[in-house]
Amino acid sequence: MTIPLDFDQAARIDGASTFQIYWRVILPLAKPALATMAIFSFLYTWNDFLLPSIYINSVEHYTLALGLNMYQGRFGNSWNLVMAAATYTIVPVLVVFFLAQRYFIKGIQLTGLAGR
Repeated sequence: MTIPLDFDQAARIDGASTFQIYWRVILPLAKPALATMAIFSFLYTWNDFLLPSIYINSVEHYTLALGLNMYQGRFGNSWNLVMAAATYTIVPVLVVFFLAQRYFIKGIQLTGLAGR
């Protein structure tokens, strides 16, 4: 919504079709916002605990968040195993963040721009 209509009109004057305008003008300008939304969506689904605990019945299909909860013992915790499992669950999140970091930062920087 923050992409000016002037870009759309300029591409239309240059003879671009609707798909070309979308593919060559709008989509490259929207990449930071799309990458930011992809990161947030991934983090939300990766860290979700409630819905998988409702839907998944067998231990073999547990997500990592549910498996991490299984390390909490009834009579005590083995903290070295809990911390190792927590490290294992955070590694994919760090990998996704570092791969998409430049788009994420660019999306945050472009959010503060206002006016024309």
